Amino acid sequence: MAVPLVPDYLIGSVFELTPETLRPLGVRVVLADLDNTLARYREMDPSEAVCQWRAALAAAGIAVFIVSNGRRPGRSRRFAEGLGTEFVHHAGKPRPGAFRRALERTGCRAEEALMVGDQIFTDIWGAHNAGIRAALVRPVALDSAFRRLRYWVETPFRARCPHPEGLA
Repeated sequence: MAVPLVPDYLIGSVFELTPETLRPLGVRVVLADLDNTLARYREMDPSEAVCQWRAALAAAGIAVFIVSNGRRPGRSRRFAEGLGTEFVHHAGKPRPGAFRRALERTGCRAEEALMVGDQIFTDIWGAHNAGIRAALVRPVALDSAFRRLRYWVETPFRARCPHPEGLA
């Protein structure tokens, strides 16, 4: 984690995070951003596919914990309850506090965690500020000019990723 804005891994979606890819890394908890990582913005409930993904990880002893900058606690709570997991909302990423609270609540150490998110300047930088490895996921939807611009601005950081092929 020499450069805090460079992700450790690039992945296409959270579905690439499987027990088979996470076990060799010693991951016991996946810290996951909500918006544009697990679901589209404003989507209130997790999809069946996301629920099955979380269940497969849970069956292997790997927890999922949502770390969201979303300011509406009702949405984060509803989504987390639907997914059967815990959450921190209004996390203040990239500051490390919410990441540390998530680790404390799960009983895991930083080296046992992997953050997955769609934004360099919040998810990746924040995870690295807390000493946690980070995987940058392709956004669920680039449905606005602002999101497309932000994705373009992050291109140099994705290009420097030491594991652009993902976790495999």
